[in-house]
Amino acid sequence: MSPHDGPMPQVRQAMEFLKQLGFDAERSNDRSALVALALLGLKAGEGWETATNPLMRTVEIMAWIRDHYARDYKPNTRETIRRQTLHHFVDAAFIEQNPDDPARPVNSPHSCYRIHPTALEVARCWGEREFAERIQAYVDDKPGLREKYAQARELHRIPVTLPSGEAFTLSPGGQNPLIKAMIEEFCARYLPGGHVLYVGDAGAKWAVFEEARLNEIGVTIDQHGKMPDLVVYSPAKDWLVLLEAASSHGPVDSNRQSELATLFAGSRAGLVYVSCFPSRAEMRKCLGQIAWETEAWCADSPTHLIHFNGERFLGPHRSH
Repeated sequence: MSPHDGPMPQVRQAMEFLKQLGFDAERSNDRSALVALALLGLKAGEGWETATNPLMRTVEIMAWIRDHYARDYKPNTRETIRRQTLHHFVDAAFIEQNPDDPARPVNSPHSCYRIHPTALEVARCWGEREFAERIQAYVDDKPGLREKYAQARELHRIPVTLPSGEAFTLSPGGQNPLIKAMIEEFCARYLPGGHVLYVGDAGAKWAVFEEARLNEIGVTIDQHGKMPDLVVYSPAKDWLVLLEAASSHGPVDSNRQSELATLFAGSRAGLVYVSCFPSRAEMRKCLGQIAWETEAWCADSPTHLIHFNGERFLGPHRSH
């Protein structure tokens, strides 16, 4: 089964290689084999000893496969490649995700991959006498590689403390630093004693999800509905506060307010809508979009809120 012994196509070689690494049928089919060949930089007919580990985004992998193996994966298959092949390769420590910037959000359009250096050395021996020994050592070491990779990713996660004192982490980057401020700064100031019932995270949509507590308030969540980034219940005021991290998805505009009102229509608690921004400069870009009867909060001025109405506060305002 040497790559030098005959007409066996490069794709078949890659499928067999993935099987010997311990991958299941879905991760050693022709799609996964082509992805592996792209990440190894191996064109048809090239010897495995020439394998490299270029850094590639999903769209670049698809383009490489099209250019060198004439397999034209359509744009709507990108998610299949990412979820059904790349994610499993990452979990097995066969490839690394974002080695150039471990703090990059996992759902970033700039997210990229490359073959793990240890796996690359094994690939370069494919078909050679020492391959069996190299692959056995790799398989034996894989649990340690996976643990090291998991530890490296954990180092870049964002620690968050809920109002209850319970700690958890969010995936790095993106809007999650703002969500951390929303939980630790906004809630402490404006919702003391509040219960965090939902926290969204790009890396895991339901980072915190207190479904039973929401049901008690009368809310049944449609798993297909677009949740706000943070949901907090205030027992003292009987409010259900719906907060959006506006840095990524925009503020609570009139359309979003209507969507949220429908999603939380069963709530027995009063609904409060808050658009959260990292800074006043960011908020200024969205002033014309923010819906009336909602609130705005900026993490760089955490002690102040802006109410988008004006009538409630019409009249003299006492100085501090």
